Amino acid sequence: MRKFTLILCLFLVQFVFAQRKGYWQQKVDYKMTIDVKDDLYQYDGKMKLKYTNNSGQSLNKVYFHLYFNAFQPQSMMDYRLANIADPDRRMVSNIGTKENPKMQSRIATLGPDNMGYQKIKSLTQNGKATSYKVDGTILEVTLATPVKPGKSTTFDMVWEAQVPDQIRRSGRNSKEGVAYSMTQWYPKMAQFDDFGWHLDEYVGREFIAPFGNFDVTINIGKDYVIGSSGVLLNPKEVKGYDANAKVVEKNGKASWNFKATNIHDFAWAADKDFVVDEATSKGGVKVYLVYKPGEKTTKVWKEAMPYTTEFFDYSAKKFGAYPWPTYTVVQGGDGGMEYGTATLVTGERNLESLVGVIFHEAAHSWYQHLFGINETVDEWFDEGFTSYVENFANLQVLQKKEVIPSNPNLSATKSYINLALSGKEEPASLLADYYNTNYAYSVEAYSKGQVLAIQLDYIIGKQNLEKTFLEFYNQWKFKHPTANDFKRVAEEVSGVNLKWFFNLFLNTTRKIDYAVENVQGNAFQVVNKSDFAMPLDVLVEYTDGTKELFYIPLREMRGEKPAENLVEYQGVKRTVLTDAFWTNPVYEVKTSKAVKTIVIDPTKRLADVDYTNNVYKN
Repeated sequence: MRKFTLILCLFLVQFVFAQRKGYWQQKVDYKMTIDVKDDLYQYDGKMKLKYTNNSGQSLNKVYFHLYFNAFQPQSMMDYRLANIADPDRRMVSNIGTKENPKMQSRIATLGPDNMGYQKIKSLTQNGKATSYKVDGTILEVTLATPVKPGKSTTFDMVWEAQVPDQIRRSGRNSKEGVAYSMTQWYPKMAQFDDFGWHLDEYVGREFIAPFGNFDVTINIGKDYVIGSSGVLLNPKEVKGYDANAKVVEKNGKASWNFKATNIHDFAWAADKDFVVDEATSKGGVKVYLVYKPGEKTTKVWKEAMPYTTEFFDYSAKKFGAYPWPTYTVVQGGDGGMEYGTATLVTGERNLESLVGVIFHEAAHSWYQHLFGINETVDEWFDEGFTSYVENFANLQVLQKKEVIPSNPNLSATKSYINLALSGKEEPASLLADYYNTNYAYSVEAYSKGQVLAIQLDYIIGKQNLEKTFLEFYNQWKFKHPTANDFKRVAEEVSGVNLKWFFNLFLNTTRKIDYAVENVQGNAFQVVNKSDFAMPLDVLVEYTDGTKELFYIPLREMRGEKPAENLVEYQGVKRTVLTDAFWTNPVYEVKTSKAVKTIVIDPTKRLADVDYTNNVYKN
């Protein structure tokens, strides 16, 4: 019996490792035709969807997202707005007084003519009827025949939809007057992976979806101009893209045909007043800016174009080449939101604001669209790393700074520290929808995620982090990586174990707080005042004016950060000390000369919640 148990255990271990090595992902290919009814803000849709099952198991059910269904009174999104302490101001209206302010969900006020919906009229699988049911924003489909491992099946769907008032991302008639912001607008196949089906009800956050190809035809009034994901195949037959175009119309409508390959979401926007500016980056990316001309837009959007094209060349060097032929920035939506090869952004901004939001959404082409990150789980990985890319682009592309600070974004670090000290912080591994406050979500996603990257810079070294980004690109483009996959690449590149850091920084709300204490003669102590151990750079200036950098690695790292050629450390002798133990909060440093000043982390990359005790001056 004991021998059999041992053999079984060995088999299970081999099976687990085989499953981890055997990465797989599903594939979708959409062919859609959309017929827009302008006067009603409705459309009829037809879809042929080829779904390929690479999972290794047979599927008896599949699921689709019906995002427009969230824009109905008494939806989960409606109740979320009514019950969260700090609802998104774009999605609520003030029904109180100055003395007694009260916010009401805008969704609660929608009626039959301006709510959103997606109604399935028919759905077949390989020509056979399926059974299905709609549960909020999820469509559950029981298949006519199971989809076996390694096989494909084809769905034919007919549906009708109504575009809701512009409230969140999607909608009609934005505040800036854009007629159609068509994002998260079609029945989208849900993601199925080694975590199972991802069936998150749409309450305002973001998404994950399988990669695939899109062939989309949009029939809309002949006077409209469309900005969209993908490549426009018939620019000479529609308005806006070709000066010599002759609009081909049928029953007063023009037909727009777009194709995109290997993306996981498709978006478009339409307005009769849109104009199209076009330019190509040095690396060959064709960029379209599609916007409503006017005093608040035209000049600024034209000025933004060279920064936008340069962004793609810059990011290609730092984070890997942009792999699609086009990128389209369209005025629309309610702020900025990324989709496959396109983004919708509000357009009435100054130049710095417009370029900043374009940089951010274009950076999502890497962290979310090239790497299909699960934004409902790892929001910090998606938004935080995107913000990291955006910030570097702002410094080097927009501001043209020749010297980049060791901590490129001190404001993100400050934002995270303020949250950490507020009592409202929750673990960054929390599902994105479930934060108690939008404040905590926003800081965790946009700031703490960025701080994680900045601290990785501190732990493994700047050059190793730069190599990690490029190696991660090589290994994980067009796939669905997790945070652990990025950690593993960083470990492979640097030779440093990072389990302790990712666990404590993401799964807990522990804080970093080191202090210089007990300076006596030629010795001093570095004391961990909190419960989060980190490796440390300690810069000492002696009374004779010379300096020495003491590097204290952690035992858990099982490795060391190489010397860095940073401004703060140039010309400074570096001494590597023995490992510190997280189990011992006090570390004693002995010097060879009398001390004048001591600074823990002069680069300020360490997210220490109290920097005042990091510095000693004699």
